[in-house]
Amino acid sequence: MSLRALASASRPFLLNSFKTTLKPQQPKIVANMLYRNYTAAAAAPIPGLGQPDLSKGPLYRYDTALPKLPVPSLAETCARYLKSVRPLLSDEDFAKTSAAVAEFQKSGGVGEELQKRLLAKANDPKTVNWLEDWWNDLAYFGYRDPVVIYVSYFYAYKDDRLRKKPTQRAAAIIQAAMDFRRQVVDESLAPEMAKKSPLDSSTYKYMFNACRYPAKPSDFELAFDPAQNNHVAVVRNNQFFVFDLIKDGKVLSTADIEAQLDAIVKQAGDRKDPAIGVLTSDNRDIWTEARKTLINAGSQNEELLRKIESSVFLLCLDDSSPVTRDEVSRACWHGDGRNRFFDKALQFIVFENGKAGFMGEHSTMDGTPTCRLNDYVCSTLAQGKIDHGLASVSSNLPAPQKLNFAFNTAVHKAIETSEKNFEELIGKHGLYVQNYEGYGKGLIKKFKCSPDAYVQMIIQLAYYKMHGVSHPTYESAQVRKFQHGRTETCRTVSTDSVAWVKAMENPHVPADEKTALFKKALSSHIEYMGNAVEGKGVDRHLLGLRLSLKSHESKPEMFTQEVFSRSSHWNLSTSQLSGEHFDGYGWGEVVPDGYGVAYMVNENNLSFNVASMKEMRPERLHHYLKESASEMRALFEQTLLEAPKAKL
Repeated sequence: MSLRALASASRPFLLNSFKTTLKPQQPKIVANMLYRNYTAAAAAPIPGLGQPDLSKGPLYRYDTALPKLPVPSLAETCARYLKSVRPLLSDEDFAKTSAAVAEFQKSGGVGEELQKRLLAKANDPKTVNWLEDWWNDLAYFGYRDPVVIYVSYFYAYKDDRLRKKPTQRAAAIIQAAMDFRRQVVDESLAPEMAKKSPLDSSTYKYMFNACRYPAKPSDFELAFDPAQNNHVAVVRNNQFFVFDLIKDGKVLSTADIEAQLDAIVKQAGDRKDPAIGVLTSDNRDIWTEARKTLINAGSQNEELLRKIESSVFLLCLDDSSPVTRDEVSRACWHGDGRNRFFDKALQFIVFENGKAGFMGEHSTMDGTPTCRLNDYVCSTLAQGKIDHGLASVSSNLPAPQKLNFAFNTAVHKAIETSEKNFEELIGKHGLYVQNYEGYGKGLIKKFKCSPDAYVQMIIQLAYYKMHGVSHPTYESAQVRKFQHGRTETCRTVSTDSVAWVKAMENPHVPADEKTALFKKALSSHIEYMGNAVEGKGVDRHLLGLRLSLKSHESKPEMFTQEVFSRSSHWNLSTSQLSGEHFDGYGWGEVVPDGYGVAYMVNENNLSFNVASMKEMRPERLHHYLKESASEMRALFEQTLLEAPKAKL
């Protein structure tokens, strides 16, 4: 069956792709916080929501009851846009920008017309989310650069002291992940909650048994029927194997899974096959053609590929042994590029020394659901809450199946090209993990500060120390309180944040004044984030207005001004996800002269993953993050902590 025929046959599980000619602005991981209230939502209606669909399990019950993503008013977005670009402009340039914005939003003007078109789309009964079709293609499926580095993201796990042997740890991870999958498939998993309101769970359908497919001009996603696909794919020394995880209606015991993995390691030996996986690391158009070349090389190759693509997830058993945080993070981020299949939605990675992690493909699912999955895997294993089954190995396990691909000269040449491209790409990048143990959210809360906003200011100060200027900063704000909601941008840089970082670097500014400016910077950030999570940020609305222009219509001056593109040139792409069982997480930069800064705010420590082109000197930003965090602690212990009460 051809790929397109497969997509047609799998239409209930197919996420449609949409076409656009615009260059995507790459988004990043979706969370400004991880909501940990996983208590099952009641079947009764929740105030402010529609009627739950009781024909569905708890996971999806409230999806259609959630409100739709709003379209902000033209006036509030224009005002918020002007406020966000003010710190980037001189007085003269800001006056020009203000005039262009005024012209755009005037009564009867082009902005008003575009707003009407956007509202018409949003209010169409057939539209679930007015942004969804544009966003999926613009940010992901139409994006042609490699997914590794630019789209994929990783979590690095802390060590499991009970499981040092790699196949032993891998088997336990598989068992825990299968327990989570069961709850997704039978819909018994409770939805994530924001306070007392459930979040949209629609992307969970693309967690297991899912894969991205390369296609021109835009990729697409397939999710395969979980009832028909219970096999795990395993890659070892570039060789792919599969075996079923369910036998006689039950998940294999952890001992049986470990035995299957041991058999794979033995069969793979020390020989490495031609690296099919590296083809998935390349430019999407190159991979599209290479996939056709691979399929044409052997009559069984497409069927063997489908075994990987339809698997529950991919397990990568690497033969490397990374030790330091930097080494483990880099290995999870991209590895050697060969012992992977970067299009798979979920890849669990276990190294020869027992260290482990995860890589996620970002197209259909953001960071909070996969963070929840990985936190579940790590925490339930640590707490002994997973049923591992019998300790003895079954005597009648079917042997794992090796996927014996056929190769020809054209495939070998394609692999050689992708290997060269991968090495060149990776060689240009640096990654450094700053595990700051000076304090964490425990002390930040004693300062009576928002931990997320506080850490954003650490990043702002570090960047200013290094570059002497504040540049546009993206922080992901999730809008999953709306149907099919994904992300909005929180623009961190404000007039107040710029005033504060300048004051921090001025030794003549008194401590109390620095602290007062800091509080204003925090307030500005919290205000913008509050609007963003309500669907009232600047970037998604302006994107919708731009895409509402017809092909023959000229762009209004507001969209052609230099500051319009510069204000969304994310020199800092940031996001927070926190997990006490993680030793790091991250992704790459989104612009050549920028940084990807992922951070975790744990109780007693802060973690930053800094990734960028080597020429941007990420090791220096790594240094300045520590310096900034320490300087802020010294200042705020002096000005924000209440003096202890004297004992009588």
